[in-house]
Amino acid sequence: MSGKLSDAAQRILVVVRRVPRGRVASYGQVAAEAGLKGRARLVGWALRHDPADDTPWWRIMRAGGSLAFPRGSAPFEEQSRRLAREGVVVNAGKVDLARFGWKRSLDEQLWGPPVAAPRGKR
Repeated sequence: MSGKLSDAAQRILVVVRRVPRGRVASYGQVAAEAGLKGRARLVGWALRHDPADDTPWWRIMRAGGSLAFPRGSAPFEEQSRRLAREGVVVNAGKVDLARFGWKRSLDEQLWGPPVAAPRGKR
């Protein structure tokens, strides 16, 4: 790919950026939310090739809530630290999805994420 991400990868990154602080989502959930059910591996690819440095990659887990990297590796430690800063508890390399999993509200499901008001206007 010549420096530009595919439409599918861009859709994935939009979904990842919607996962709120203090919440996590699985690769499969992100793929499904992006309209790419069954393409969990594409989520990993999109995150690896994302040119932006503000995409919250650390909020994305494996299906059972396991962190995405091998235990003891530098990325594992970084993901653990970033999640802890957001109040997400990592225990034995896993996050409790029932407690910290991202569940979109009905409004978000129907209408999309909330849109911030323009600065200076209310």
